[in-house]
Amino acid sequence: MLKYLSLLAFASIAVYGIAQQPKDKVTIPVHQTAATNGHEMYANYCASCHGMDGKGHGPVAPVLTTPPTDLTLLTRKNGGKFPDTHIAAILQFGVETRAHGNAEMPVWGPILGKMNRANSQERQLRISNLCRYLESIQAK
Repeated sequence: MLKYLSLLAFASIAVYGIAQQPKDKVTIPVHQTAATNGHEMYANYCASCHGMDGKGHGPVAPVLTTPPTDLTLLTRKNGGKFPDTHIAAILQFGVETRAHGNAEMPVWGPILGKMNRANSQERQLRISNLCRYLESIQAK
């Protein structure tokens, strides 16, 4: 738990720096996680913005120019079907939003790029397991 809080505190400071200096590129360092553990990847790479509950209220969310998406409503907003193909595409290619500054998610782009440049099988495993985790947190 202490490790998680330390990571969130550092991520908060780093994202605050991004919000204050939008022209500078800041990479938030994170720890590599197991490709087979979607929950661990989410906690390390996504929760600082989207919150541990996925509702978009992570500790750095207040400093972002665009509020993070409530990831628990993806199925509801997609007519009752989890949009796994769309989510996989976002994780693989990023999304163009003002909150992220460019197409890469602040953490996912560099992490998946560096870890898996030569290992597309691991990259796909990570994306698949994170998608499965996101599907498990959908509002009923």
